[in-house]
Amino acid sequence: MVIYSNVYVTRMIVCSGNERESWSESTVKMANRRNFTFAYGCNKTLESPLVQGRRKSVKCSRSPFYLTSKIRKSEDISNESCKLMFNRPVTLQVCYASKSEDANQRMTSQEVFFKNLDALHRFIRPYTLMGTVIAITSVSLLPLQNLDDLTPTYFMGFFKAMVPGLLMTVYEVNKPNLPLTSGDLSMRTGIAIASSSLLMSLAMGIMLRSPPFLLALIIWFLLSSAYSADLPFLRWKRSSFLTTLYIVLERGLLLQFAYFIHIQKYVLGRQIAITRTLMFAVAIKCCFCFVISLLKDIPDEDGDREFGIQTPSVILGKESVLWLCVYVLLISYGAVIIVGLTSSPYLLSKLVMAGTVDLSSKASTLSFYMFIWKLHFVQYLVLPFVRL
Repeated sequence: MVIYSNVYVTRMIVCSGNERESWSESTVKMANRRNFTFAYGCNKTLESPLVQGRRKSVKCSRSPFYLTSKIRKSEDISNESCKLMFNRPVTLQVCYASKSEDANQRMTSQEVFFKNLDALHRFIRPYTLMGTVIAITSVSLLPLQNLDDLTPTYFMGFFKAMVPGLLMTVYEVNKPNLPLTSGDLSMRTGIAIASSSLLMSLAMGIMLRSPPFLLALIIWFLLSSAYSADLPFLRWKRSSFLTTLYIVLERGLLLQFAYFIHIQKYVLGRQIAITRTLMFAVAIKCCFCFVISLLKDIPDEDGDREFGIQTPSVILGKESVLWLCVYVLLISYGAVIIVGLTSSPYLLSKLVMAGTVDLSSKASTLSFYMFIWKLHFVQYLVLPFVRL
């Protein structure tokens, strides 16, 4: 259905002959029926006012497309090259464009909201936030000495310290020069999100009144900026060595010590004491960070070689780097086993506990029985990670 109402209408004629014409009629009032002659081999098309002013294309059966340079006014519609097929009235309905038609072409406010929410979800990199949540949770449990430390005060302090870390992660993975490439978020929006995340993180660090924690946030900001900022002597991501240094310093050292000291001193209210457990966790984390920094270049080895970027994968080869990472992980897991067997309170005597059970003592046999139950429950936690 074509809609008319006191508008300029452009009429296009497609003819079978060599003649081509384009004409327009101004101030057409379609209140009554009009008679239009339709001829065999001649198709007269009435275009909507929405296309008025555009350059029109006309095609005849004996010639290719061409663009009319001018639309002539008040020109007769008859064409001698068209053979008459029928002559009868054609009804053109008079109405106004419905607002619903335009609404169908536009997204509703709800759709716009969910689209922006999805863009924000992709912008903040949820998988990176999940890694930060796991890392912070793990190190925040290390200062606990017993289950009695799991108080509402602890959980409140834990969540207060979690939020600045997540906000700093949003800034870390989304510098102002890194909006979504799909264009769902503009550069200005990307700058606003990253900058506000940084400011809120530092502001919350100040509000917690924990100098070590605030210092860690500032160092975190400086390291992440040095890693990505395109400034002289910065943008560490261009160098494999500096990339490894950045990951080890931030994830392996800074995050571990900052949250451990904050939870121990400013949440639990104890004196700062660097434990063997913390040092062991830091060593394992540094090994994993080293492995991650090497493995991340393997998928991009072809592109790095093409652009002359000297990464370990380019210099040593993919296979050599892969097995180097595997050996580092094996050494790490071997260290975990040795430390687990020799550290208190899980000494080797636990493994020979059966030889020390006093069968005449109910307490001794019950203790061994409960120890077996503990091993049984630990298996449920370990088995999902076993692949044979």
